[in-house]
Amino acid sequence: MAVLAEAPAEEPGKAEATRQSILEAAARIFRRDGYAAARLTDIAAEIGMKAGSLYYHFGSREALVEAVMQAGTRRSHQAVLETLAALPADAGALERLEAAIERHLVMVLAQEDIASATIKLIWQAPAAVREKVLAEQRAYGGLWRTLLQEARAAGVIRPDLDLSVTRMAIMGALNWAADWYRPGRLTPEEIARDIAAMVIGGLAPRP
Repeated sequence: MAVLAEAPAEEPGKAEATRQSILEAAARIFRRDGYAAARLTDIAAEIGMKAGSLYYHFGSREALVEAVMQAGTRRSHQAVLETLAALPADAGALERLEAAIERHLVMVLAQEDIASATIKLIWQAPAAVREKVLAEQRAYGGLWRTLLQEARAAGVIRPDLDLSVTRMAIMGALNWAADWYRPGRLTPEEIARDIAAMVIGGLAPRP
């Protein structure tokens, strides 16, 4: 990695805002060009920043792609946890699962560049970066595994379904929404409601 002059220190709030701007710009470039073709100079230019200043926040392209990929998972994980915590104490297993589906999809659509870039980059990024990101995703997947297990124990989803396949299918369907969603007739919340209804309906026990 090239050694560059250190950029002037920023106030904590401004530094965080700059970091978020870099992450969003990087997500757009990584989503468009992929890992191999994306250049830090392009990412810096996207927000009118010199490449040397970008290095002040992220020391390498590997560090930046790792931050982009981790951001989406961490934000979604935290948002779903908050949504579940806000439900009434007597909320049923199916209500909890439905709330998680809706909240996750809204988060995907709210940060569609990051979500789509993560899907595209997961098998393009260096192995060391990929393993760190997968560890974050496995932790988040554990929450979904618990939600599905609770729903099965409550008898509100089909007993014949493989829960690992079910979990991956749900997450795959929700995450890919970042690629087909276009703002317009329906809000993210309305789309989330409809998709949650389809998923829950498909999981319901057969008569």
